[in-house]
Amino acid sequence: MPVISVTLLPGYPQDAQQRLVQRLAHTARSVIDASDAGTTVFIHEASAYRRDGNVFSTGGPVLPEASQLVAQFLNCMAARNFEAAQAFLAPNFEMVFPGGETMRQLPELLAWAAPRYQRVAKAGMTYDESWQSDKTVVYCRGMLNGIWLDGSEFKDIRFIDRFEVVKGKLQRQDVWNDLAEIRAQR
Repeated sequence: MPVISVTLLPGYPQDAQQRLVQRLAHTARSVIDASDAGTTVFIHEASAYRRDGNVFSTGGPVLPEASQLVAQFLNCMAARNFEAAQAFLAPNFEMVFPGGETMRQLPELLAWAAPRYQRVAKAGMTYDESWQSDKTVVYCRGMLNGIWLDGSEFKDIRFIDRFEVVKGKLQRQDVWNDLAEIRAQR
């Protein structure tokens, strides 16, 4: 049974500490065959520490939860609030849509979508995260609903979006869905 002890400087918010202990427990259980009940994670606080000749007494910045960032970005996109959506994007943001179409700006996405459908919305979304070095990968999956160019409705078309989040900004989005297959069947 793993027992993990972490020492932090004071000042980290409780929700950040809770995320940290949950993720450390999940990490341990991805390597060690231990039950959730048998995995313990403690956080201790140190009043100060010294590194590289400097003394520190408060913790550093906390990163936002990547899944929440992705959900907020997608909500802004659904509301067609592109200015707010833009604020979530890193300067070097890249999005790759079906057919390998690579775009870097939201207006490019709107132009790409214009000959495909009038409107699209995502529903029933679930999120999964994985942590890789300095980035968090967030998978969002669910169903697409919307209106084709001819005014007819479509619904329950599956999709998966893969986002890379670095330091609180979306750096990349890869999109997979069955819209083209469904459209071809019409």
